[in-house]
Amino acid sequence: MIYDITRTVRPSIAVWPGDTPFTIVPTLSIAEGWAVNLTALTLSPHTGTHADAYFHYEQEGAYAAAMPLEPYVGRARVVTVSKHDGALTKDDFAGYDFTGAERILIHSPVSDALDDSIFPDQFPYMSVELIAEWAAQGIVLIGLDSPSFDEFSSKDLPCHHALRKYGMVNLENLALRGVPDGDYELIALPLKLDLVCGSPVRAVLRTL
Repeated sequence: MIYDITRTVRPSIAVWPGDTPFTIVPTLSIAEGWAVNLTALTLSPHTGTHADAYFHYEQEGAYAAAMPLEPYVGRARVVTVSKHDGALTKDDFAGYDFTGAERILIHSPVSDALDDSIFPDQFPYMSVELIAEWAAQGIVLIGLDSPSFDEFSSKDLPCHHALRKYGMVNLENLALRGVPDGDYELIALPLKLDLVCGSPVRAVLRTL
């Protein structure tokens, strides 16, 4: 069984305040006598479900095209937290055993809000301490259904910088509603976009 954990990108999808909205412009139309339909897209690489490139938050960081691919494919563990807002700590995962986990996808109340046209005014985000602990356990990817790894007002982005420090990667804006906790195969490859600070992904989970 395959779970599609990607948010649908449509003109109404909410983006980070101030970021470029998603727009579609038809350039050729079968209805007007052309052999094909063609469209032109304008969007931020952080639209919907996406992977940040290191260049997003560090000037010398890798562009999307140069990000390592291995972390985005492989065994992943889905876990649920009840926190609506604030930094996630190990106390939020009491009762979970991460032995053998390589990738962790966090299902929060953000996934259960059905309207993607509304930017969440509250969301849980990572803590540097938790990232460091999971890095020491061998975790290579962390995925959130939230729009950022850091709190909304953060200017120094400590959790983003911690990812690169520990050689980890992230996914943001996952759609985990209806996905049971457990282990899956994750496939969520970024596009090979050069000179770009991130990439939309088509993220799916396949049951083992």
